[in-house]
Amino acid sequence: MKTALIVGATGLVGKNCLYQLLETKEYSRVIALVRKPLAIKHHQLEQVIVDFDQLQHYKDKMTADDVFCCLGTTIGVAGSQENFRKVDFDYPLQVAEICLKNGAQQFLLVSAMGANAASSIFYNKVKGEIENAIDKLNYSSLQIFQPSLLLGNRKEVRVGELIGKVVMKGLGFLFIGPIKKYKAIEAETVAKAMVKAALQAKKEKRVFQSDEIASLGKSS
Repeated sequence: MKTALIVGATGLVGKNCLYQLLETKEYSRVIALVRKPLAIKHHQLEQVIVDFDQLQHYKDKMTADDVFCCLGTTIGVAGSQENFRKVDFDYPLQVAEICLKNGAQQFLLVSAMGANAASSIFYNKVKGEIENAIDKLNYSSLQIFQPSLLLGNRKEVRVGELIGKVVMKGLGFLFIGPIKKYKAIEAETVAKAMVKAALQAKKEKRVFQSDEIASLGKSS
């Protein structure tokens, strides 16, 4: 039986991933690093309340086989590029470094379609940089997920996403063939794909584009 550690468990993908982990018999223990207590209670769930700016203080509690990183925000929500980078780069990298030192074998990262460290778009650039930084840590297994526009109910309202979701849902039937990977995807599907990939993983780096995530997350 294995232990899973998850960060970003209150986010759109993260909360679905947490539920999937708690329902998966292969994980006897699930550690969630959170800023404040979650409403969910489960005998396999261990909540660790942390200050993400002081992660080293909690390193003794960050021991797991598989690490699921679902951290992510937007510049609008973060308030600045500096704060965005802290959430989408600094925190994931610190978690990856600490967990690797504690013996973690596998890291699963929610990134984004278009992630590219050389991009002129700040969001895509940071996403690409964190992919590269974690890759350099040499985990036995690294699984990177690059979903398209995520569908699901968020706590906060993102107007741009709201409009995009309406358009994507209405025109979803057009996304076939080479552009299939651009089709919007349910956060629950991403979460299912992450857990399934973790259980099937070999010792390698794998990048899943959105259409591959959809296929894996919906397969039996």
